Amino acid sequence: MPAARKMPLVAYLKAGPTASYASAWRYPGAPLDDIWTPERYEGLARALEYAKFDAGFFADSQGVTDIYKNSYDDYLGRGGQMSLIDPMIVLPLMARVTKHLGLASTLSTTFNEPYQLARRIGSLDLISGGRAAWNVVTSATDYEARNHGLQNLPPKEERYDRADEVLEACFALWDCWDEDAVVFDRESGVFVDTSKVRYANYSGRYVQVRGPMTIPRTPQGRPVIMQAGASPRGREFAARWAELVFCSHATKEDAIAYRDDILARVAALGRKPEECRILPSFSVVVGETESIAREKAEYLDSRLDPELVLASSSGLLGVDLSRVETAEQAEAEAGNQGIAGSRDRMSQVAKAQGISFGQAVRKARKLFHGTPKMIADHMEDWFRSGACDGFVLPPTVFPGTYEEFGRMVVPELQRRGIFRREYAGKTLRDNIRNPG
Repeated sequence: MPAARKMPLVAYLKAGPTASYASAWRYPGAPLDDIWTPERYEGLARALEYAKFDAGFFADSQGVTDIYKNSYDDYLGRGGQMSLIDPMIVLPLMARVTKHLGLASTLSTTFNEPYQLARRIGSLDLISGGRAAWNVVTSATDYEARNHGLQNLPPKEERYDRADEVLEACFALWDCWDEDAVVFDRESGVFVDTSKVRYANYSGRYVQVRGPMTIPRTPQGRPVIMQAGASPRGREFAARWAELVFCSHATKEDAIAYRDDILARVAALGRKPEECRILPSFSVVVGETESIAREKAEYLDSRLDPELVLASSSGLLGVDLSRVETAEQAEAEAGNQGIAGSRDRMSQVAKAQGISFGQAVRKARKLFHGTPKMIADHMEDWFRSGACDGFVLPPTVFPGTYEEFGRMVVPELQRRGIFRREYAGKTLRDNIRNPG
Protein backbone atom coordinates (compact mmCIF):
# COMPACT_ATOMS: atom_id res chain seq x y z
CA MET A 1 0.00 0.00 0.00
CA PRO A 2 1.55 3.35 -1.02
CA ALA A 3 2.37 5.83 1.74
CA ALA A 4 -0.01 8.74 2.23
CA ARG A 5 1.03 11.92 0.46
CA LYS A 6 2.59 14.47 2.81
CA MET A 7 3.70 18.05 2.31
CA PRO A 8 7.22 19.46 2.40
CA LEU A 9 7.71 22.75 4.25
CA VAL A 10 10.51 25.18 3.46
CA ALA A 11 11.32 28.39 5.33
CA TYR A 12 11.94 31.59 3.31
CA LEU A 13 14.84 33.44 4.93
CA LYS A 14 16.93 36.58 4.66
CA ALA A 15 20.25 37.28 6.35
CA GLY A 16 18.85 40.56 7.61
CA PRO A 17 15.96 42.05 9.60
CA THR A 18 13.15 41.76 7.04
CA ALA A 19 12.18 38.64 5.08
CA SER A 20 9.06 39.39 3.04
CA TYR A 21 6.63 41.40 5.16
CA ALA A 22 7.59 45.08 4.96
CA SER A 23 8.42 46.73 8.30
CA ALA A 24 8.29 43.45 10.25
CA TRP A 25 11.60 44.43 11.85
CA ARG A 26 9.70 47.15 13.75
CA TYR A 27 7.69 44.55 15.70
CA PRO A 28 8.86 44.73 19.36
CA GLY A 29 9.34 40.95 19.51
CA ALA A 30 11.74 40.88 16.54
CA PRO A 31 15.34 40.93 17.83
CA LEU A 32 17.80 43.27 16.11
CA ASP A 33 20.89 43.14 18.32
CA ASP A 34 21.92 39.68 17.13
CA ILE A 35 21.83 40.12 13.33
CA TRP A 36 25.59 39.67 12.98
CA THR A 37 25.96 36.87 15.51
CA PRO A 38 26.20 33.12 14.87
CA GLU A 39 23.68 32.52 17.65
CA ARG A 40 20.85 34.11 15.65
CA TYR A 41 21.21 31.61 12.82
CA GLU A 42 21.95 28.64 15.04
CA GLY A 43 18.76 29.35 17.00
CA LEU A 44 16.81 29.66 13.75
CA ALA A 45 18.16 26.30 12.52
CA ARG A 46 17.18 24.57 15.75
CA ALA A 47 13.66 26.03 15.61
CA LEU A 48 13.16 24.85 12.03
CA GLU A 49 14.46 21.36 12.76
CA TYR A 50 12.28 21.13 15.87
CA ALA A 51 9.31 21.90 13.60
CA LYS A 52 10.48 19.22 11.12
CA PHE A 53 10.87 21.66 8.20
CA ASP A 54 12.50 20.15 5.12
CA ALA A 55 14.77 23.13 4.59
CA GLY A 56 15.46 26.79 5.07
CA PHE A 57 16.40 28.76 1.99
CA PHE A 58 17.93 32.21 1.86
CA ALA A 59 16.67 34.57 -0.79
CA ASP A 60 19.47 36.83 -1.95
CA SER A 61 20.33 39.51 -4.47
CA GLN A 62 23.51 41.15 -5.67
CA GLY A 63 22.87 44.74 -4.61
CA VAL A 64 20.58 47.27 -2.94
CA THR A 65 17.59 48.30 -5.02
CA ASP A 66 17.50 51.95 -6.05
CA ILE A 67 14.64 51.68 -8.56
CA TYR A 68 12.00 53.51 -6.52
CA LYS A 69 12.43 57.27 -7.09
CA ASN A 70 15.88 56.49 -8.50
CA SER A 71 17.24 56.17 -4.96
CA TYR A 72 17.93 53.58 -2.28
CA ASP A 73 16.82 55.96 0.48
CA ASP A 74 13.40 54.41 1.06
CA TYR A 75 14.37 50.75 0.63
CA LEU A 76 17.61 50.88 2.59
CA GLY A 77 16.65 53.62 5.02
CA ARG A 78 13.29 52.06 5.99
CA GLY A 79 14.58 48.49 6.37
CA GLY A 80 13.78 46.59 3.19
CA GLN A 81 14.46 42.97 2.33
CA MET A 82 18.26 42.75 2.30
CA SER A 83 21.06 40.29 2.98
CA LEU A 84 23.39 41.94 5.46
CA ILE A 85 25.55 38.79 5.44
CA ASP A 86 26.40 36.42 2.62
CA PRO A 87 24.06 33.42 3.18
CA MET A 88 26.83 31.01 2.20
CA ILE A 89 28.67 32.13 5.35
CA VAL A 90 25.61 31.58 7.52
CA LEU A 91 24.56 28.13 6.27
CA PRO A 92 27.58 26.21 7.67
CA LEU A 93 26.71 27.63 11.10
CA MET A 94 23.21 26.21 10.71
CA ALA A 95 24.57 22.88 9.47
CA ARG A 96 26.71 22.47 12.57
CA VAL A 97 23.78 22.53 15.02
CA THR A 98 21.36 20.35 13.01
CA LYS A 99 21.24 16.82 11.59
CA HIS A 100 18.30 16.84 9.18
CA LEU A 101 17.44 20.38 8.10
CA GLY A 102 18.08 21.17 4.44
CA LEU A 103 20.20 24.25 3.75
CA ALA A 104 19.70 26.37 0.64
CA SER A 105 21.02 29.59 -0.80
CA THR A 106 20.13 31.70 -3.81
CA LEU A 107 22.99 31.96 -6.31
CA SER A 108 22.87 33.56 -9.75
CA THR A 109 23.87 31.77 -12.94
CA THR A 110 24.24 35.12 -14.68
CA PHE A 111 27.00 36.44 -12.42
CA ASN A 112 28.87 33.26 -11.45
CA GLU A 113 30.92 30.68 -13.32
CA PRO A 114 30.02 26.97 -13.04
CA TYR A 115 33.21 25.95 -11.24
CA GLN A 116 32.66 28.52 -8.48
CA LEU A 117 29.06 27.46 -8.04
CA ALA A 118 29.69 23.72 -8.11
CA ARG A 119 32.54 24.00 -5.63
CA ARG A 120 30.73 26.23 -3.14
CA ILE A 121 27.49 24.26 -3.11
CA GLY A 122 29.28 20.92 -3.24
CA SER A 123 31.33 21.92 -0.21
CA LEU A 124 28.16 22.77 1.69
CA ASP A 125 26.69 19.39 0.75
CA LEU A 126 29.82 17.64 2.04
CA ILE A 127 30.02 19.33 5.43
CA SER A 128 26.25 19.04 6.01
CA GLY A 129 26.14 15.33 5.19
CA GLY A 130 24.00 15.78 2.07
CA ARG A 131 21.61 18.59 2.99
CA ALA A 132 22.46 21.32 0.48
CA ALA A 133 20.08 22.92 -2.01
CA TRP A 134 20.60 25.63 -4.60
CA ASN A 135 17.90 28.17 -5.40
CA VAL A 136 18.86 28.92 -9.00
CA VAL A 137 18.16 32.45 -10.26
CA THR A 138 19.13 34.29 -13.42
CA SER A 139 18.84 37.69 -11.65
CA ALA A 140 16.28 40.31 -12.57
CA THR A 141 17.60 43.87 -12.17
CA ASP A 142 20.14 46.18 -13.77
CA TYR A 143 21.43 47.37 -10.39
CA GLU A 144 22.72 43.83 -9.82
CA ALA A 145 24.33 43.75 -13.27
CA ARG A 146 26.20 46.98 -12.48
CA ASN A 147 27.92 45.24 -9.58
CA HIS A 148 29.33 42.69 -12.03
CA GLY A 149 30.84 44.81 -14.78
CA LEU A 150 27.66 45.10 -16.87
CA GLN A 151 25.57 48.19 -17.54
CA ASN A 152 22.39 46.21 -18.05
CA LEU A 153 21.14 42.65 -17.72
CA PRO A 154 21.37 40.41 -20.75
CA PRO A 155 17.97 39.61 -22.33
CA LYS A 156 15.85 37.10 -20.40
CA GLU A 157 16.09 34.39 -23.08
CA GLU A 158 19.86 34.68 -23.08
CA ARG A 159 19.99 34.54 -19.28
CA TYR A 160 18.00 31.31 -19.27
CA ASP A 161 20.05 29.83 -22.11
CA ARG A 162 23.18 30.54 -20.09
CA ALA A 163 21.52 29.09 -16.97
CA ASP A 164 20.85 25.83 -18.80
CA GLU A 165 24.52 25.60 -19.71
CA VAL A 166 25.66 26.52 -16.19
CA LEU A 167 23.62 23.67 -14.71
CA GLU A 168 24.80 21.23 -17.37
CA ALA A 169 28.39 22.22 -16.53
CA CYS A 170 27.81 21.98 -12.76
CA PHE A 171 26.27 18.52 -13.13
CA ALA A 172 29.30 17.45 -15.18
CA LEU A 173 31.62 18.77 -12.46
CA TRP A 174 29.72 17.00 -9.68
CA ASP A 175 30.07 13.77 -11.68
CA CYS A 176 33.87 14.06 -12.01
CA TRP A 177 34.41 11.80 -8.99
CA ASP A 178 32.92 8.34 -8.49
CA GLU A 179 31.38 7.69 -5.12
CA ASP A 180 34.23 5.38 -4.04
CA ALA A 181 37.15 7.35 -5.53
CA VAL A 182 38.53 8.40 -2.13
CA VAL A 183 40.64 5.54 -0.70
CA PHE A 184 42.70 6.96 2.21
CA ASP A 185 44.82 3.77 2.32
CA ARG A 186 47.83 4.53 4.53
CA GLU A 187 49.52 1.18 3.89
CA SER A 188 49.51 1.35 0.10
CA GLY A 189 49.90 5.10 -0.02
CA VAL A 190 46.87 5.48 -2.28
CA PHE A 191 44.97 8.60 -1.32
CA VAL A 192 42.56 8.69 -4.29
CA ASP A 193 41.94 6.07 -6.96
CA THR A 194 42.52 8.33 -9.95
CA SER A 195 40.92 5.83 -12.33
CA LYS A 196 37.66 6.93 -10.74
CA VAL A 197 38.19 10.64 -11.36
CA ARG A 198 37.68 12.28 -14.77
CA TYR A 199 37.58 15.63 -16.51
CA ALA A 200 34.25 17.38 -17.02
CA ASN A 201 35.26 18.81 -20.41
CA TYR A 202 32.08 20.83 -20.79
CA SER A 203 31.94 23.36 -23.62
CA GLY A 204 28.89 25.44 -24.44
CA ARG A 205 28.13 28.74 -26.04
CA TYR A 206 28.32 30.71 -22.80
CA VAL A 207 30.44 28.63 -20.40
CA GLN A 208 33.33 26.22 -20.60
CA VAL A 209 34.87 24.18 -17.81
CA ARG A 210 37.53 21.47 -17.80
CA GLY A 211 37.52 20.05 -14.28
CA PRO A 212 37.93 17.82 -12.45
CA MET A 213 36.62 19.29 -9.21
CA THR A 214 38.90 19.67 -6.22
CA ILE A 215 36.21 18.16 -3.98
CA PRO A 216 34.99 14.55 -4.14
CA ARG A 217 31.47 13.37 -4.85
CA THR A 218 29.03 14.61 -2.24
CA PRO A 219 26.50 12.56 -0.24
CA GLN A 220 23.65 13.56 -2.55
CA GLY A 221 25.74 13.46 -5.73
CA ARG A 222 24.37 16.91 -6.49
CA PRO A 223 22.38 19.40 -4.41
CA VAL A 224 18.61 19.67 -4.56
CA ILE A 225 17.69 22.26 -7.20
CA MET A 226 15.14 24.95 -6.37
CA GLN A 227 13.73 27.47 -8.84
CA ALA A 228 10.91 29.99 -9.18
CA GLY A 229 10.04 30.04 -12.88
CA ALA A 230 6.99 32.14 -13.74
CA SER A 231 7.50 33.39 -17.31
CA PRO A 232 7.08 30.83 -20.11
CA ARG A 233 10.87 30.49 -20.40
CA GLY A 234 11.21 30.32 -16.63
CA ARG A 235 8.61 27.55 -16.42
CA GLU A 236 10.45 25.61 -19.10
CA PHE A 237 13.65 25.92 -17.07
CA ALA A 238 11.91 24.89 -13.83
CA ALA A 239 10.34 21.86 -15.49
CA ARG A 240 13.74 20.68 -16.70
CA TRP A 241 15.80 21.19 -13.55
CA ALA A 242 13.81 21.94 -10.41
CA GLU A 243 12.96 19.53 -7.62
CA LEU A 244 11.31 22.28 -5.58
CA VAL A 245 9.51 25.14 -7.34
CA PHE A 246 8.85 28.27 -5.30
CA CYS A 247 5.88 30.37 -6.43
CA SER A 248 3.54 33.06 -5.15
CA HIS A 249 -0.13 33.09 -6.10
CA ALA A 250 -2.97 35.23 -4.82
CA THR A 251 -5.73 32.64 -5.28
CA LYS A 252 -6.13 28.87 -5.13
CA GLU A 253 -7.39 28.84 -8.72
CA ASP A 254 -4.24 30.57 -9.96
CA ALA A 255 -2.12 28.12 -7.97
CA ILE A 256 -3.91 25.10 -9.45
CA ALA A 257 -3.44 26.41 -12.99
CA TYR A 258 0.26 27.04 -12.37
CA ARG A 259 0.89 23.60 -10.84
CA ASP A 260 -0.97 21.87 -13.68
CA ASP A 261 1.14 23.75 -16.22
CA ILE A 262 4.47 22.97 -14.54
CA LEU A 263 3.66 19.28 -14.09
CA ALA A 264 2.56 18.99 -17.73
CA ARG A 265 5.92 20.45 -18.76
CA VAL A 266 7.70 18.07 -16.37
CA ALA A 267 5.93 15.07 -17.91
CA ALA A 268 6.71 16.26 -21.45
CA LEU A 269 10.41 16.19 -20.54
CA GLY A 270 10.14 12.58 -19.34
CA ARG A 271 10.34 13.36 -15.64
CA LYS A 272 7.97 11.93 -13.03
CA PRO A 273 5.57 14.39 -11.34
CA GLU A 274 6.84 13.41 -7.89
CA GLU A 275 10.32 14.62 -8.89
CA CYS A 276 9.07 18.23 -8.89
CA ARG A 277 7.24 19.67 -5.88
CA ILE A 278 5.35 22.97 -6.19
CA LEU A 279 5.49 25.16 -3.08
CA PRO A 280 3.57 28.47 -2.95
CA SER A 281 4.42 31.14 -0.42
CA PHE A 282 2.16 31.31 2.64
CA SER A 283 2.49 34.07 5.26
CA VAL A 284 0.78 33.35 8.59
CA VAL A 285 0.00 34.91 11.94
CA VAL A 286 -0.80 32.26 14.55
CA GLY A 287 -2.93 32.89 17.62
CA GLU A 288 -4.31 30.73 20.39
CA THR A 289 -7.68 32.19 19.48
CA GLU A 290 -8.97 33.89 16.35
CA SER A 291 -9.21 37.24 18.13
CA ILE A 292 -5.59 37.00 19.36
CA ALA A 293 -4.40 36.22 15.82
CA ARG A 294 -6.45 39.08 14.39
CA GLU A 295 -5.05 41.56 16.94
CA LYS A 296 -1.48 40.48 16.13
CA ALA A 297 -2.11 40.85 12.40
CA GLU A 298 -3.72 44.27 12.88
CA TYR A 299 -0.77 45.41 14.94
CA LEU A 300 1.64 44.27 12.25
CA ASP A 301 -0.39 46.13 9.63
CA SER A 302 -0.26 49.27 11.79
CA ARG A 303 3.54 49.22 11.62
CA LEU A 304 3.61 49.11 7.82
CA ASP A 305 5.52 51.87 6.08
CA PRO A 306 3.68 52.71 2.81
CA GLU A 307 6.84 54.05 1.17
CA LEU A 308 8.72 50.85 1.98
CA VAL A 309 5.89 48.76 0.49
CA LEU A 310 6.15 50.73 -2.76
CA ALA A 311 9.94 50.62 -2.76
CA SER A 312 9.81 46.84 -2.23
CA SER A 313 7.26 46.32 -5.00
CA SER A 314 9.33 48.52 -7.31
CA GLY A 315 12.37 46.32 -6.72
CA LEU A 316 10.41 43.16 -7.47
CA LEU A 317 8.84 44.54 -10.64
CA GLY A 318 11.93 46.36 -11.86
CA VAL A 319 10.07 49.64 -12.36
CA ASP A 320 9.56 52.85 -10.38
CA LEU A 321 5.99 52.52 -9.08
CA SER A 322 5.86 56.14 -8.00
CA ARG A 323 5.00 56.90 -11.64
CA VAL A 324 3.31 53.68 -12.86
CA GLU A 325 -0.33 52.71 -12.31
CA THR A 326 -1.15 49.76 -14.59
CA ALA A 327 0.25 46.28 -15.15
CA GLU A 328 0.73 47.10 -18.82
CA GLN A 329 2.78 50.18 -17.95
CA ALA A 330 4.80 48.22 -15.41
CA GLU A 331 5.68 45.49 -17.90
CA ALA A 332 6.51 47.95 -20.67
CA GLU A 333 8.70 50.21 -18.54
CA ALA A 334 10.46 47.34 -16.76
CA GLY A 335 11.73 46.10 -20.12
CA ASN A 336 14.31 43.43 -19.37
CA GLN A 337 13.99 43.77 -15.60
CA GLY A 338 11.55 42.45 -13.02
CA ILE A 339 10.25 39.15 -11.68
CA ALA A 340 7.33 37.83 -13.71
CA GLY A 341 5.92 35.90 -10.75
CA SER A 342 5.68 39.05 -8.62
CA ARG A 343 3.94 40.97 -11.40
CA ASP A 344 1.53 38.07 -11.89
CA ARG A 345 0.74 37.93 -8.15
CA MET A 346 -0.01 41.65 -7.99
CA SER A 347 -2.29 41.37 -11.02
CA GLN A 348 -4.03 38.42 -9.35
CA VAL A 349 -4.54 40.47 -6.16
CA ALA A 350 -6.06 43.30 -8.18
CA LYS A 351 -8.46 40.96 -9.97
CA ALA A 352 -9.43 38.97 -6.85
CA GLN A 353 -10.11 42.09 -4.76
CA GLY A 354 -11.65 44.20 -7.51
CA ILE A 355 -9.04 46.93 -7.20
CA SER A 356 -6.62 48.56 -9.62
CA PHE A 357 -3.07 47.35 -10.21
CA GLY A 358 -1.85 50.63 -8.73
CA GLN A 359 -3.74 49.85 -5.52
CA ALA A 360 -2.52 46.26 -5.45
CA VAL A 361 1.17 47.21 -5.55
CA ARG A 362 0.60 49.44 -2.51
CA LYS A 363 -0.58 46.50 -0.43
CA ALA A 364 1.79 44.45 1.69
CA ARG A 365 1.81 40.70 1.26
CA LYS A 366 -1.45 39.26 2.58
CA LEU A 367 -1.26 37.66 6.02
CA PHE A 368 -3.42 34.65 6.84
CA HIS A 369 -4.25 34.97 10.51
CA GLY A 370 -6.02 32.41 12.63
CA THR A 371 -5.86 29.56 15.09
CA PRO A 372 -3.73 26.49 14.38
CA LYS A 373 -6.86 24.68 13.17
CA MET A 374 -7.81 27.53 10.80
CA ILE A 375 -4.31 27.66 9.34
CA ALA A 376 -4.15 23.88 8.96
CA ASP A 377 -7.59 23.91 7.30
CA HIS A 378 -6.32 26.36 4.69
CA MET A 379 -3.12 24.44 4.06
CA GLU A 380 -4.94 21.12 3.80
CA ASP A 381 -7.48 22.59 1.38
CA TRP A 382 -4.79 23.83 -1.01
CA PHE A 383 -2.79 20.61 -0.61
CA ARG A 384 -5.66 18.23 -1.28
CA SER A 385 -7.20 20.30 -4.08
CA GLY A 386 -4.05 20.16 -6.24
CA ALA A 387 -2.97 23.76 -5.70
CA CYS A 388 0.37 22.72 -4.22
CA ASP A 389 2.56 19.94 -2.86
CA GLY A 390 3.67 21.91 0.19
CA PHE A 391 4.49 25.46 1.21
CA VAL A 392 7.25 28.02 1.57
CA LEU A 393 6.73 29.98 4.80
CA PRO A 394 8.29 33.42 5.25
CA PRO A 395 8.62 34.69 8.82
CA THR A 396 6.00 37.35 9.43
CA VAL A 397 8.05 38.11 12.54
CA PHE A 398 11.51 36.65 12.98
CA PRO A 399 11.97 34.18 14.65
CA GLY A 400 8.60 34.03 16.41
CA THR A 401 6.64 32.88 13.36
CA TYR A 402 8.64 29.65 13.14
CA GLU A 403 8.59 29.02 16.88
CA GLU A 404 4.80 29.46 17.06
CA PHE A 405 4.19 27.50 13.88
CA GLY A 406 6.30 24.62 15.20
CA ARG A 407 4.55 24.53 18.56
CA MET A 408 0.96 25.05 17.40
CA VAL A 409 0.39 24.37 13.69
CA VAL A 410 2.76 21.46 13.04
CA PRO A 411 1.04 19.16 15.59
CA GLU A 412 -2.29 19.85 13.87
CA LEU A 413 -0.84 19.00 10.46
CA GLN A 414 0.70 15.84 11.91
CA ARG A 415 -2.63 14.82 13.48
CA ARG A 416 -4.20 15.04 10.00
CA GLY A 417 -1.51 12.81 8.54
CA ILE A 418 -0.27 15.36 6.02
CA PHE A 419 3.08 16.24 7.61
CA ARG A 420 5.94 14.13 8.97
CA ARG A 421 6.38 13.27 12.62
CA GLU A 422 10.04 12.35 12.13
CA TYR A 423 12.59 12.71 9.36
CA ALA A 424 12.73 9.52 7.29
CA GLY A 425 15.95 10.03 5.31
CA LYS A 426 19.57 11.02 5.73
CA THR A 427 19.80 13.61 2.94
CA LEU A 428 17.55 16.48 1.94
CA ARG A 429 16.56 14.70 -1.28
CA ASP A 430 15.68 11.58 0.73
CA ASN A 431 13.38 13.60 2.98
CA ILE A 432 11.69 15.42 0.12
CA ARG A 433 10.98 12.18 -1.73
CA ASN A 434 10.05 10.26 1.43
CA PRO A 435 8.44 12.73 3.85
CA GLY A 436 7.86 10.04 6.47
